[in-house]
Amino acid sequence: MSDKRFMHQALILAREALAAGEFPVGCLLVAEGRVVAHGSRTGSAGTAANEIDHAEMTALRRFYHRGAGHRCGELAAYCTLEPCLMCFGALLHAGVCRIVYAYEDAMGGGTRWPLDQLPGYYRRRRPVTVPHVLREQSLALFRTFFESPETAYLKNTALARYTLAQPLGPAPVSEGRHSSAPPHNTGRY
Repeated sequence: MSDKRFMHQALILAREALAAGEFPVGCLLVAEGRVVAHGSRTGSAGTAANEIDHAEMTALRRFYHRGAGHRCGELAAYCTLEPCLMCFGALLHAGVCRIVYAYEDAMGGGTRWPLDQLPGYYRRRRPVTVPHVLREQSLALFRTFFESPETAYLKNTALARYTLAQPLGPAPVSEGRHSSAPPHNTGRY
């Protein structure tokens, strides 16, 4: 299945980010069955975190830098962590029609935001959302990150507590497309 194949590639990017001391998020943008851009989280290591250089934003910058723009037709994003509201909005704006993610962001995930409550431009966007593809592998990376005494980013947040409480095992039952589900943020970053 191509979802797992592309998510495996996103997980490689996330592992590389983790090895560099960064938050373990990787993102691929895929069009017509091939990777057209990729990114991983930067700016989370150290004491002054940068909240703009998320993996999705990096991938989108590379996508546009290459001049791909909207010419790719069906564009999908493969993310090791559910995109936050900023990244979700940017993916919608870029015309991404399919968002596949591995691990749910219980604190800041944006894919469950009720699109009907957003302005018209975003309300018309209806991407298919596929959660929990290779969730266990992504969860293991986030557990490693939060368990490390060397990392401070997002320590003691709702996401850290949620992640450390998760058992490794099968993904929770999927709700399918989340456009009408309520926001699920459980705290501030």
